[in-house]
Amino acid sequence: MDGLPANIVFDPAGMDAPSARQRTLKAPIGCVGVGVHSGKRMRLRLVPAETGHGIVFRRTDLGLNIPARFDRVTDTRLNTTLSHETEAECRVGTVEHLMAALYGCGIDNLLIEIDGPEVPILDGSAAPYVFLIQCAGVAEQAAPRAVIEIGRVVRVTDGEAWAEFRPAAWRGLDMALSIDFPAAVIGRQALSLRLTPESFRQELATARTFAMAEEVEQLRACGLALGGSLDNAVVVDGDAVLNPVGLRAPDEFVRHKLLDAVGDLALAGAALHGRFLASRSGHTLNNLLLHALFAEAAAEPAPLSAAA
Repeated sequence: MDGLPANIVFDPAGMDAPSARQRTLKAPIGCVGVGVHSGKRMRLRLVPAETGHGIVFRRTDLGLNIPARFDRVTDTRLNTTLSHETEAECRVGTVEHLMAALYGCGIDNLLIEIDGPEVPILDGSAAPYVFLIQCAGVAEQAAPRAVIEIGRVVRVTDGEAWAEFRPAAWRGLDMALSIDFPAAVIGRQALSLRLTPESFRQELATARTFAMAEEVEQLRACGLALGGSLDNAVVVDGDAVLNPVGLRAPDEFVRHKLLDAVGDLALAGAALHGRFLASRSGHTLNNLLLHALFAEAAAEPAPLSAAA
C-alpha cells in the first residue's frame, strides 16, 4: 500500500485466521444510481485488486485515481468527499456508505470505478453495497492485513461534540456512539457494538441517512440534496417520520450515525484495533480524529504497532 503513513504495519499474527489475511472480491460487479447531493446519475463498478493495492477510486471520465484515505478528504458537509491531490476538479463525494460496507465486510483491496463526482446513494444505507459484495464473493489473499493498533487515548472535540480512540485488548474495533437531536422522534439515542462482519450486516448496514424537513429546501438552495427523496433518506418533521414505510428500527438514526463513522474511519487505510467512542460526532470530527491519530504516530510512533 504505497504512500501509507509509517504507523500502518502488516500484521502476521494469526495468519491462519481468515480475518488476518487481505481480502478482495472474486469478480467485478457494478450498479447505477443517483447521487443524493448532485442529483446526477452515476455508474459504479467494484473491481478486484492485488494485495497491497488498498481501496482506490478511479474517475473513469477523467482518467484519474484517488486513494480512499483520510488525508484526501476535502469536504465534510453532510457527506465525506475525497479529492485528487493536484487536480481539484477530480473528486468523489458521499463515499462513506460504500466505505462502511467495504470495511464492515473486511475488503482491503479494490478499485472502484465511477464515471461521475458522487457515489450513488441507492436506498440511503450500506445494505445495497453489502449485497453487491456478497454477490461478487470475497476472495482471501496470501498477504497479511495491514492493521493499526491504538496505543493510547486520542481525542478531538468541537463544543459538546467529541470523538476519541482508546486502546483495547480485543483484536478488532469496539464502537460506542450517542446522539442528541431536538426532534422528538430522534431525541437521545446511543448504541455500542463490537464491529464484525456479522454485527455490521445485522446492526448497521440497513440504517438509512436522514434529514430534517425544514432543512431540505435550504440544502437544495446550497446545491445539496438535489437527488434526495423519501426513497433514499428518512425525513423527519418534529415528532413524525414522513416516509410512508416508517423506520427500519426505532433507533435507526444512531445506527446510521455509527454506520457513517465506520465509513469515515475506514479512510485510515487499514484495519483499526482499539475502541472508538463518540458523542454527537459527524463526518468532520471523525476525519479530525484520524488526523489526530496519525499526528500522534508521526510525533511518537511507538504507541501504534502490531500486536504480538
